[in-house]
Amino acid sequence: MFKVNDTVIYDSHGVCTVRAVEPHNFIGENLEYYVLQQIAPPGNKFYVPTSNEKLVEKMRTLYSSCEINEFIMNMPDEDCVWIDDDVQRKNEYHRIISAGDRHELVRLIKTLYLHRERLSQEGKRLHAADEKFLSDAENMLYGEFAYSLDIPKDQVVEYIKEHLSAV
Repeated sequence: MFKVNDTVIYDSHGVCTVRAVEPHNFIGENLEYYVLQQIAPPGNKFYVPTSNEKLVEKMRTLYSSCEINEFIMNMPDEDCVWIDDDVQRKNEYHRIISAGDRHELVRLIKTLYLHRERLSQEGKRLHAADEKFLSDAENMLYGEFAYSLDIPKDQVVEYIKEHLSAV
């Protein structure tokens, strides 16, 4: 169970703070909710019923800076997950984004980045849906890293590169 002032990742919405655990009557019955306040961009609030396991599973604790550094050291081993069939690819990438698993997010980012590079060499562009998946995956992962490492989000890629070059 999460407590007030815990910082969590919530689904694809990014880093949030648990502002309260309190009852609300949104659907005709009084249920207890986690009240989450999104950190970046600030302002969005999410109400997650504490009794809804599926939604509570979308709340994850953040990696510490040590866990992030260890995670980065293992990044080069991540395989690509390119799928030629558009429908299957969209379904799989949507599943990866929804699950929020960091290893799968890295694999997705790596795959789409490399595919975008190949297409660029041919004078082509990545499909809009794939760009959106790439953006969502980067926002989820880089948002957590930036918060935990206390660095600006736009410095996360450089931080990763520096740590990978030390391997």
